Amino acid sequence: MTEIEITADLVRDLLGEQHPDLAGLAIREVAGGWGNQMWRLGDELAVRMQRMDPTPELQLKERRWLPVLAPRLPLPVPTPVRFGEPSERFPKHWTVMTWVPGEPLDHGSISRGIHAADTLAGFLRALHVEAPPEAPVSTGRGGHPGNCTDDFEVFFRGVALDGIAADVRAIWDDAVAAPAWEGPPVWVHGDLHPANVVVSDGTLSGIVDFGDMLAGDPAWDLAAAWVLLPAGTASRFFDTYARADEAAIRRARGLAAMKSLFLMLMGQNGDQGLPGGKPHWGPAGRAALDRVLKGV
Repeated sequence: MTEIEITADLVRDLLGEQHPDLAGLAIREVAGGWGNQMWRLGDELAVRMQRMDPTPELQLKERRWLPVLAPRLPLPVPTPVRFGEPSERFPKHWTVMTWVPGEPLDHGSISRGIHAADTLAGFLRALHVEAPPEAPVSTGRGGHPGNCTDDFEVFFRGVALDGIAADVRAIWDDAVAAPAWEGPPVWVHGDLHPANVVVSDGTLSGIVDFGDMLAGDPAWDLAAAWVLLPAGTASRFFDTYARADEAAIRRARGLAAMKSLFLMLMGQNGDQGLPGGKPHWGPAGRAALDRVLKGV
């Protein structure tokens, strides 16, 4: 299907058809987004438009589970308030959600590292509780790193790792060799990287994009200790989180290496003008990989 151009006029027309009481609010495009496109709606809301995602699964997942999770999370997260259904005008799903104020970390920075480490640890302690049997699962993401060796190899071969390739490989191999998560599957965000968190006043202030949330191994989120936090704060994070054993940290570090390589590859794609590429993700990914190599 040909991609439909999403414009402010389209968003306003859809609101007028399905939620006319919101149609008079100001509409402003939010830069970024790939699977979904975001539009600010007034000061407190946003419209999440399904764009490149081939199915509505991710949006429907957020609709189902974010209202359950949000009340017990200590940071703001986008919460659905209205549902937009496919129509002749726009044959895909769209959702009106609360807006999480702040600047995406891929366009901002964290200067209060200890505060951010404690904030992230507190958020993940609250999120990482046993998920119900009907929670979504995945065959790759959320499982043991050993299930993702193909993805790792693609990212590993796709970027230049002059002089550090052996060290990166060793960290990944150690994660694959680490014992698996033995607890019950817990709620996991699943995609914590710099574009999916927002910062204010030099620290973390919100978490966004829960389209990949699932029940699984918390190590997938613990990788954020290196992917998101400044150098030297991972130890503080794990001390505050206080639930990660040695095996979990080994798995998390390997997953952080894989996520860093992914960011570097997306940056490289952006430098080459490829669809979906993000040039500014390259430096962020390399900085994260440097933190992974230095360890906790």
